[in-house]
Amino acid sequence: MATNSRRMRCRPEDVFRVLADGWLYPAWVVGATRMRAVEAEWPNPDSELHHSVGVWPLVLNDTTRSVEWTPTGRFVLIARGWPVGEAKVTIRVRTDDDGCVVRIDEEPLHGPAALIPRVLTTPLLRFRNTETLRRLAYLAEGRREAR
Repeated sequence: MATNSRRMRCRPEDVFRVLADGWLYPAWVVGATRMRAVEAEWPNPDSELHHSVGVWPLVLNDTTRSVEWTPTGRFVLIARGWPVGEAKVTIRVRTDDDGCVVRIDEEPLHGPAALIPRVLTTPLLRFRNTETLRRLAYLAEGRREAR
């Protein structure tokens, strides 16, 4: 499992506002290129985002499903990116001195990525999720400043 964390200069509520807006998914998730649809129930459990992954013209349509939604605490997703596979992504947010700390744990579940030894996949996921957290911070901290 790959784990990343980042301190952000905003409240947990600011982070969860970004996560709750499914249309922002490709703005913070590295690899997601566009949104096709956001189910009205998003981010409640069992609702889905319909997005595309890849770089044009090699773009594939796929989905991400919410498994657990506890605003200001925890968000669990099953992110699909076939043909690479599926991953369980857990986002935890906790209050810190002058903001919050956001942690992402990502674990390949199914598909080719799950068959590759963790010693190879973990560094790649950590590299990608460093940028994912940077993008999420830009959005969440920007929302704080807009308040």
